[in-house]
Amino acid sequence: MTENSNIPSIRFAGFTDPWEQRKVEEVVSEVSRPVVLDDDKLYQLVTVRRRNEGVASRGYLKGKDILVKSYFEIHAGDYLISKRQIVHGANGYVPESLDNAVVSNEYLVIVGNENISTAYWSLISQRREMYRMFMLSSYGVDIEKLVFNVDDWKKRILRIPAVKEQQQLIGFFSHLDDLITLHQRKYDKLVVFKKAMLEQMFPQEGETVPKIRFAGFTDPWEQRKLGDYLTLSRVVGHTGLNARKLTVKLWGKGVVEKTDSYGGSASTQYFIRHAGQFMYGKLDFLHAAFGIVPEKLDGYESTLDSPAFDMSGIDSLFLLNRVTQQDFYLRNGMIANGSRKAKRIHEDTFLDMSVLLPSLAEQQAIGRFFSHLDDLITLHQRKLELLRNIKKSLLDKMFV
Repeated sequence: MTENSNIPSIRFAGFTDPWEQRKVEEVVSEVSRPVVLDDDKLYQLVTVRRRNEGVASRGYLKGKDILVKSYFEIHAGDYLISKRQIVHGANGYVPESLDNAVVSNEYLVIVGNENISTAYWSLISQRREMYRMFMLSSYGVDIEKLVFNVDDWKKRILRIPAVKEQQQLIGFFSHLDDLITLHQRKYDKLVVFKKAMLEQMFPQEGETVPKIRFAGFTDPWEQRKLGDYLTLSRVVGHTGLNARKLTVKLWGKGVVEKTDSYGGSASTQYFIRHAGQFMYGKLDFLHAAFGIVPEKLDGYESTLDSPAFDMSGIDSLFLLNRVTQQDFYLRNGMIANGSRKAKRIHEDTFLDMSVLLPSLAEQQAIGRFFSHLDDLITLHQRKLELLRNIKKSLLDKMFV
């Protein structure tokens, strides 16, 4: 914000007036539309999701199956606040599809007036300041059991612009939300597509050929031991005091630099890892802790709890996509030593595991295909993160 705390630091052209301070009770009104439940009539129930994820249907029930009889009708354009979940962002705008649904008295139903619309209220409720306001107006000891004090909340102060500026802000952020939704859908579709292709391009249990193959490959896949292609690397490095450390992320998310906030121990031996080596986490095998050391981490180190292997005669990208499939890591992970919470897959056990392999040329084709798909997924994920960060920043700078 600028020196004038009633003017946002970023503003649409043509708007110069300071925003007005109003009590919440001056700009919203609580509405109550009691419903007498008919035993044989179907009613649509709703819930309000946390994190400002909106109002959603809970399905339909006959009146006789609704145990609590104190229910109220809601209309499209109403704004719902969950009195017990508001500190977690459980509030939202009622869409047309939920018009005439019903809610219990656990929800506060509000509408705007000539000074503010519920669509604008839906927008500002996403701001950190609004979360803080909801928190300050809630009481209790357990964060999951805080109760919303409506009367206290209504006395709190908001700063709001003129209705025309509200409309501009609503339109702008609606467009931004549409972009975020578009990239989210593209990302989701690519993730689903990758999952389907992993199932189709690798043989199913008891089979030796996949359902989908690249042209020119017809030979059956052959059963091999990982130890035929992987060799354990144990090049002694530094101790925990001065080693540059790396770690293996869960769910096949790769090998990354490890930030050691508390420093290391002189009694812990580390081992040097090189770009292109395959790594896994002994304690997190059941959580698909697999990855390939990237070029930028060449020479970094890990303990023996994250062993590394040199590879020969096998494509690294193909291998990574194979081991990160559930049927591999869950089935093989069950033979690990230790309790359920501390299972370890030791190097000799890992090297004795079997995999179905095609020719090296087919492995490379499959590896390239999934690498390209992963690049597309990462691209849309980064666009999503960028748009969300832009929105977060603008929710700060375009409001007071």
